[in-house]
Amino acid sequence: MLGPALEAQLRPHDLTFRHFPQSFEVSSLGGWLATRSGGHFATLHTHVDDFVESIRAVTPRGPWESRRLPGSGAGPSPDRLLLGSEGIFGVITEAWMRLQDRPRFRASGVARFPTFEAGATAARVLAQSGLWPSNCRLLDATEALITGAGDGSAHLLLIAFESADHPVDAALARAAVLVADHGGTVEPAAPRRAEEVGQEADAADRWKATFLRAPYIRDSLVGLGLINETFETAITWDRFDAFVAGIRSVTEDALRSVGAWPGLVTCRLTHVYPDGAAPYFTVIAPGKRSGRLEQWAEVKESVMEALVAGGGTVTHHHAVGRDHRPGYDRQRPDLFAAQLRAAKRAVDPGAILNPGVLIDP
Repeated sequence: MLGPALEAQLRPHDLTFRHFPQSFEVSSLGGWLATRSGGHFATLHTHVDDFVESIRAVTPRGPWESRRLPGSGAGPSPDRLLLGSEGIFGVITEAWMRLQDRPRFRASGVARFPTFEAGATAARVLAQSGLWPSNCRLLDATEALITGAGDGSAHLLLIAFESADHPVDAALARAAVLVADHGGTVEPAAPRRAEEVGQEADAADRWKATFLRAPYIRDSLVGLGLINETFETAITWDRFDAFVAGIRSVTEDALRSVGAWPGLVTCRLTHVYPDGAAPYFTVIAPGKRSGRLEQWAEVKESVMEALVAGGGTVTHHHAVGRDHRPGYDRQRPDLFAAQLRAAKRAVDPGAILNPGVLIDP
């Protein structure tokens, strides 16, 4: 069941699954579960994990199905082992998922900051306020410029609230006060119902449009001879400033070392939590006529090492796959790797499912 078909079946009932990863149009519910997909919304329900009630999978040793419950304290959750398993334990065939009423009200605004650090502080305060904005996405000035959300003169914090049953202007007004306390100036957009979004594009709408086109733009940039890559991670607030500065520096140094400088290294916050955030870095740099793949691989390896060394995760919502596997091997505890291998042997003794992903057979 692909994303658009899922939402189309829910719409007549005034319901929504409300999980919109960047790959929404071409990815499936089963794929979201297998990769622990992260959605578009920046706070509260950020990963598909939050919506799972029960999962059924077929393994080489037989079916695996968890019990439908709103919650349980009965030992480790069977669903947790399937979530993010990337197909190494079985094929997910069915799932019971939690739905939501379709939002009808929306209020949004854009806050401008003189520094990225000040914007991050405001995002932290919003994440800890209990207001749970649907959008709380910080763009550095260059990211804002190249996505059309801003003119490059300020760092932008995109703020939005949604509700199915009441106006949310009061929440935006409270967010504006919190943001102003940390040096941001908020420009509220005109209040609109959710179905009216996009009729008159504001900064958030322009950024979202570019966000959805990004994978296709990436292919075009590569075709023009550029290196285009993204690194997304997560880190706690107490280490945030030094971590982001360090990753920027390592990425720029890596580009210089492979002869791909000057280039662009931008950063945005895709998701924010009370205890930390998910910085997302974009790289656009000139590549060599021959050897671009080698340039990309060297930059990727340098950044993966820096993410692990800095205490972050090698992936917040892009899953592990094969590109992130070397970093994942360094991030996870050795004993956990042994547990995964034991679980793999229990359900797939012939190691026929997705070999080489997450663990070696």
